Amino acid sequence: IHATGAKVVLSPLPIGDLATQYFADRNVFCAGRVPEDDMKRVAAACGGAMQSTCNGLNASILGECALFEEKQVGGERYNFFTGCKAAHSATIILRGGAEQFIDEAERSLVDAILSTRRLVKNPTIVAGGGAIEMELSRFLREEARGIYGKQQLLVSAYAKALEVIPRQLAENGGLDATDILNKLRQKHAQGGMWFGVDVNEGGIVNTHESFVWEATVMKRNAIAAATEAACLILSVDETVRNPQSEKPQEGSMMGGRGVGALRGRGRGGRGRGRR
Repeated sequence: IHATGAKVVLSPLPIGDLATQYFADRNVFCAGRVPEDDMKRVAAACGGAMQSTCNGLNASILGECALFEEKQVGGERYNFFTGCKAAHSATIILRGGAEQFIDEAERSLVDAILSTRRLVKNPTIVAGGGAIEMELSRFLREEARGIYGKQQLLVSAYAKALEVIPRQLAENGGLDATDILNKLRQKHAQGGMWFGVDVNEGGIVNTHESFVWEATVMKRNAIAAATEAACLILSVDETVRNPQSEKPQEGSMMGGRGVGALRGRGRGGRGRGRR
């Protein structure tokens, strides 16, 4: 290993004290019990190859990085590989005072990264803050007026259901949901298709100009999933139940009779003692 010119050795298996001292004498850093996922990520970033044997090693299997250093972050020590030529990603270290704060920050970061990833693949956006839902609701209400029969009620109900999003946003922001919805209906009827809920100022605002955007593909998937769930619930025309599960268990009934019998004999005994 040393003859290949390696300066950092990582292994998923433990490295003994003798091997550790051997590497230390030759100014080679070694670390054992490295998770396999981390091994694969380091190999991909540095351009190296994982080996299952020490025989036939040469410099072509080694990876490269501009700087390798070990740092103390909080109560843990981390190994940093910087300047990796083949790296296409980065590592984010989250620190906080409580585990729940770190978990919440991790979920928020994952949501933001995935949203950005979808937006890069599908670079189209719509205004957020409930603006697109209010515009769809207005459009469906107008279309429902020209539909004859029961279908008109279905389209109107769908349009009303879309208003749940801006209503919930207003309630979460501590605003008067009824007043906000009335203002949004008025604006959208006048052609303000990008007006949504403004939780910062407590009113409505053009969310497109305020940079409150949502990826079009995410909004399509959300509406499609909600529609499919509603259709699935409406398709249920019968429920099945097991009458046997509603009957009391036999063991509990026997236990109740036993207690009553013991109490009866106890009261009778006390009565005879008093006579």
